[in-house]
Amino acid sequence: MSVDPTGRDLKRFLEEDPGGPVVMLNLLRFKPGGGRESYAEYGRRILPFAEQVGGEVLWFGACGPALVAPDSHDWDAVLVVRYPSRMAFSEMVRNPDYQQITHLRTEALEAAVLQPTSEWRGP
Repeated sequence: MSVDPTGRDLKRFLEEDPGGPVVMLNLLRFKPGGGRESYAEYGRRILPFAEQVGGEVLWFGACGPALVAPDSHDWDAVLVVRYPSRMAFSEMVRNPDYQQITHLRTEALEAAVLQPTSEWRGP
């Protein structure tokens, strides 16, 4: 299972842009033997890049056992980050300096979900 978005994923992400802010839901399962520590380092180093494009961490916390979910949905942590737009997120991940630290995320994770969400304005 890939833990990083591909160029194709990012292209679709931008093509399907409903406009407005995007809140990125990150479900994270760390690799044993240092994954949590590697992700913590990634987390410290990504903050300036997120802030540079107007991103804001809304929540970062540990996950407990799921009440309702398949066994495969056993996550260690959840991270929720709000960006002013999908373009802002894309601008961040295209930054060559940011790309120099993405290996920390890749090396840290056994599995991940990176799910863009937008405000639900009702039926």
